[in-house]
Amino acid sequence: MDGAERLRGGPAAAVRDPRVFEEFYRRHVDAVMRFVARRVDDPHTAADLTAEIFLAVLDSAHSYRPRLGSETAWLYGIARNVVSSERRRVAREAERDLRFSGRRLLEADDIARIEDRLDAESPGRRALAALASLPEGEQAVLELIAVDQLTVTEAAAALGIRQVTARVRLHRARKALRHEADVKAPEADRAPPPARPTSPTGAEIPDPSLLHVARGGARA
Repeated sequence: MDGAERLRGGPAAAVRDPRVFEEFYRRHVDAVMRFVARRVDDPHTAADLTAEIFLAVLDSAHSYRPRLGSETAWLYGIARNVVSSERRRVAREAERDLRFSGRRLLEADDIARIEDRLDAESPGRRALAALASLPEGEQAVLELIAVDQLTVTEAAAALGIRQVTARVRLHRARKALRHEADVKAPEADRAPPPARPTSPTGAEIPDPSLLHVARGGARA
């Protein structure tokens, strides 16, 4: 977090002052929407989740620690929890009608704007799908670093784990991705590739932008 962010007021100040909260929202809404758009492909769901994330800020503002990372990294930690909760909610058949009836209506311009964002983030969704075969902890660290562009320090803060734990999980995830890429390479040489290559588990092989991280490129 830079000095300009401190002067404008962080999460705690945003909770106390509606004007500061509005500025906080405007400062981060695009980053949060991109995070959500990498994980869902429906504009209504994307809008609802983005709103829920900022509502969750009101309850979680006390947990922000500037020394652990930027406001964006902290927001991504909240966003992960909100998106995970939504996935669990969708899985419960009995709540489908309630979820539909509670969804706020979007204007046509809103839908078009969010659909553009969803289209722009479709490579990120494919990259996340490619990590589905990894253990949950390793997947969480790698997606925050490779897809959401956090540092190792920020990813650890977002997940509430120690930096050394994050580094170990990142190392294991890179090793697993390198192995999958090496397994698929000879097969690709022998046969025409499918529309998007898949791993032995059925998950997509990561895009080249992810593979460079698997081979060691990540910020501290």
